[in-house]
Amino acid sequence: MQMNSIFYFIIYQFSRLPLSILYVLSDFLFFLLHTVIGYRRRVIRTNLENSFPEKSAKEIKAIQKKFYANFCDYLIETLKTFSISQEELDKRFTYSNLEVFDKIKAENRNVIMMAGHMFNWEWFVGTAKHLPAKNTVAVYHKIGNPFWNDKINKMRGKYGTEAIDMKDVLRTMMKTPNDGNSAYLFVADQSPKKSAVHYFIDFLNQRTPAFNGFDKIAQRQNLGVVYCKTEKIKRGYYHTTFIEIEPKGEKFEENEIVHQFFSLLTQTIQEHPDNWLWSHKRWKFAKM
Repeated sequence: MQMNSIFYFIIYQFSRLPLSILYVLSDFLFFLLHTVIGYRRRVIRTNLENSFPEKSAKEIKAIQKKFYANFCDYLIETLKTFSISQEELDKRFTYSNLEVFDKIKAENRNVIMMAGHMFNWEWFVGTAKHLPAKNTVAVYHKIGNPFWNDKINKMRGKYGTEAIDMKDVLRTMMKTPNDGNSAYLFVADQSPKKSAVHYFIDFLNQRTPAFNGFDKIAQRQNLGVVYCKTEKIKRGYYHTTFIEIEPKGEKFEENEIVHQFFSLLTQTIQEHPDNWLWSHKRWKFAKM
């Protein structure tokens, strides 16, 4: 515990440095991970080649190199989140079409916000103050180390976002009145654990296991659903456009929300292919 405390103290002090200085560290990390170590190079290259079979080897290599740069910026920006102010977050992470939340709130419905692993999803912590809902919840996977789990949850909480473990969120949503006062943020493109693989979709030209629990709860409780399209404008600056996901017919068909979300995310990734988290083993259970 003492070592954790010392390490946290060091990290927090680093986080207080201006981003202009921290990006120098990001450049060094890029050299280390991309050029020296080749961090998960085979995983990244395979994911890109399978997702974009129409692209040449030269194009894949260029996307991969840009990905490493964005990934290193993401690491540094996540470090900065420990001390960044709401005011600076509001300058660096902007939004459009917030009106969809007012519409859903006026219908007395809670809302599910669905994001992908587009950089920088960690800076969604500053979103809460911009939403009409009184309670904003970020759904996360619990970290094994209790010390760091507590520190990261407190980091998110200081911006008005409550963190809830994925295992508890459906029960929490079922018990919460559907009155327009709650918003739930899912980073919804994660790979389910092997035991939780129940549904597959076609995503980026590959058979992909996908969570569909949010689809079931949204339909059961008549929740509003909003896709969060995040784009990197330039280094240290991001913009999210909110797009309401609505049924194509009178009401949502089973798993329609899942398919619409991944369709929208696919478009975002195709527009900015270097800005998605290619280093995770997203398709490790694809052949189940």
